[in-house]
Amino acid sequence: MNETIREKLAVLPAQPGCYLMKNKQSTVIYVGKSKLLKNRVRSYFTGANDRKTQRLVQEIQDFEYIVTNSEIEALILEMNLIKKYDPKYNVMLKDDKSYPYLKITSERHPRLLITRKIKKDKGKYFGPYPNVIAARETKKLLDRLYPLRKCNNPPGRVCLYYHMNQCLACSETPPTRKEYGSIIQSISSFLNGGYKGIKNDLSRKMYEASEQLNFERAQELRDQIQHIEVVMEQQKMTLNDQINRDIFGYSYDKGWMCIQVFFIRQGKLMERDVAVFPFFDDAEETFLSYIGRFYLHQHHLKPKQVLVPLGTDVNLLKELLEVDVHTPYRGRKKELVELAEKNAKIALEEKFSLIERNEERTIVAIEKLGEILNIEVPHRIEAFDNSNIQGTDPVSAMVVFIDGKPNKKEYRKYKIRDVEGPDDYDTMREVIRRRYARVLKEGLPLPDLIIVDGGKGQMSAALDVLENELGLDIPLCGLVKDDKHKTSELLYGIPPQVVELSRQSQEFYLVQRIQDEVHRFAISFHRQLRGKNLVQSELDKIPGIGEKRRRLLLTHFKSITEIKKANIKDITKLGIPSNIAEDIISYLNNDQKENL
Repeated sequence: MNETIREKLAVLPAQPGCYLMKNKQSTVIYVGKSKLLKNRVRSYFTGANDRKTQRLVQEIQDFEYIVTNSEIEALILEMNLIKKYDPKYNVMLKDDKSYPYLKITSERHPRLLITRKIKKDKGKYFGPYPNVIAARETKKLLDRLYPLRKCNNPPGRVCLYYHMNQCLACSETPPTRKEYGSIIQSISSFLNGGYKGIKNDLSRKMYEASEQLNFERAQELRDQIQHIEVVMEQQKMTLNDQINRDIFGYSYDKGWMCIQVFFIRQGKLMERDVAVFPFFDDAEETFLSYIGRFYLHQHHLKPKQVLVPLGTDVNLLKELLEVDVHTPYRGRKKELVELAEKNAKIALEEKFSLIERNEERTIVAIEKLGEILNIEVPHRIEAFDNSNIQGTDPVSAMVVFIDGKPNKKEYRKYKIRDVEGPDDYDTMREVIRRRYARVLKEGLPLPDLIIVDGGKGQMSAALDVLENELGLDIPLCGLVKDDKHKTSELLYGIPPQVVELSRQSQEFYLVQRIQDEVHRFAISFHRQLRGKNLVQSELDKIPGIGEKRRRLLLTHFKSITEIKKANIKDITKLGIPSNIAEDIISYLNNDQKENL
């Protein structure tokens, strides 16, 4: 614990609020909240912590806190701070899974759409559905039953659906708002559980058609009834009422938490959501934070009622979500909450072995790599590789691994500007210079370890730029491949020496993955760039011809030969100015003569 943290701990207030943990680069790495800031923040630095929390504490070099008036304010502030800073130790609390919903738009002539985003746009949303196939099947069924608008044509301009009696908005006299409102009401009633009444009405019409010997119509109605049964009556786990509910259950052990959510719609279990993540606070507070973020930041449609396990702060959730939050003590609802908890416990137990293996493969690997190199744990590793063919189209690429995992959002590509010919050392100098000059200028996070693909020469070039030009002291390694182009040796130190790594160790697999990934990224960029250069045509050399006009000419005339045969009038018909058309003909025909 450094002196700055020690002094701040002594003056922490005994009030609710949020705290922001920072690393040596002043980057926010964790955000939490507490009823009593004094007790919670101190607990990180005193007493025993599990290994996972110890890793967090080892990175903390400073912290800030914000006092709030109440716990509900702290909860809301915590969610907003997490959204703003996206801290690395909060990241696994995010659940990017989005479910499909059916939406009736709020336009003059509304449409029925499938969407995964819920917006405050006065539209009506129904769901969630288990998957997009279920949503499509339901929409397809409603499209057959109700002639809601299905196109973007203006009123009076008919579409294919109009001829199929499935789009009334395209008729010469579109329906009034009242008539459209009746259709919307019927669809809403259907999606809110009123489909049984519609099914009964279709059954009555089917028998009437049968009695009138209109068997084709009767068969069509029968098919619609069967489709309703298949689409809307699949679920067996039910409640007697038709209230939309979300049922939460959670389980935790060894610093990990699993949360299960059951989506009950029209009394039936439609889908469940599962999240497994590490947590660093009190279990109940983490559970409350998750529910708040589940609705407020992940845009899940809030139901009429939320059911939670015994011991949850129901009043706090009611105030936060502005819906009915309830803890059932008996009956079917209590059984469903217990079932969600049971599923959470089972899922946590089943995934523990996979989680532990993944930890060993990533976190433990970087810890051991740091020990072997005698440096701090390299949480952030940046690796570089160059690619060219005999000096043509030289490029370089950088990949970033954070805690042993690739962070593709931070990958970078470099076209080499100042190096001519196949000079791998000068190429490395240029890309290292450009990367870290920009890092210093923009205040970006520095890596804990730099890896260059190559041996002593590449390492020397990179170190020369880092130390002598930029004044940076960052550990740097080189990776050497064998004759089969596989990772062979790790070099480190001045002068570079081979670092002994067991080929069966997780740390060797880590550097191997990094080398393979940066090589793949560099090669793919080089191929992409070379491919673009190969498709350049003679047209690119003519002033006034850019990508758009080149594509237009080649699409119309099919080849350079056909363009040469064209006259000025043929070319100006495409919207190309006459002076540029003259230049095209002049250039291509002169070029043809020179080639002869």
